[in-house]
Amino acid sequence: MAVILNIETSTNVCSVAVTAEGMVLTHFENFEGQNHAALLSGYIKTCLDYLREKEMKLDAIAVSIGPGSYTGLRIGLSEAKGLAYALNIPLIGIDTLQIMAVSVMFNHDIDPDSLFVPMIDARRMEVYTAVYDMALGSRLSPTPLILDETSYREWLDAGEKLIFFGNGSDKSKELLESRPNARFIDDINPLAVDMMALAERAYTQQQFLDLAYSTPSYLKEFQATKPKKLL
Repeated sequence: MAVILNIETSTNVCSVAVTAEGMVLTHFENFEGQNHAALLSGYIKTCLDYLREKEMKLDAIAVSIGPGSYTGLRIGLSEAKGLAYALNIPLIGIDTLQIMAVSVMFNHDIDPDSLFVPMIDARRMEVYTAVYDMALGSRLSPTPLILDETSYREWLDAGEKLIFFGNGSDKSKELLESRPNARFIDDINPLAVDMMALAERAYTQQQFLDLAYSTPSYLKEFQATKPKKLL
């Protein structure tokens, strides 16, 4: 089984993990905000030092490619690309929303007929979201969505069980929590430790990114805001 360095920087959490043979060998996480630029290189160096001490060879790098924070995604992918190029090993891109869905699948008691609805905050009433089944089959492809009373009605009106989670799911509670088939799980963040199964599958299937041309999955164009005038 491959030894993989996993990098996740798509939200306010910065995390890195080394995984192999279905196990997390070492990992680092910081939940204190947008500190990716300051923390990520140090986390990666410590992981590489760990591998050298254990006389283990790194086989691939996996990185979360979005959706999520524009700045965080750029930092993570840039670090991953540079390291993959320097070590001459493949680079794997992992969908951020699938990372969150896997976390819920593996760490919570879930009805097998449930649908998974990860939600990443995109400001105001907008989220990045998708709908997956237990096999990660896409019932709704990753998309930006402005929430209102009609959101997810297709599945809720049909009686399907939807599980909402992620840092954008609080926005939907007031709109959807009265629905008996809507369930909310708090404190789900995309983390490097939850990339393991997806990264190992991609490595086995040789699903690798192009080091020169791959870009994050932003889902929508970056919109810069003008600074407010002081006077």
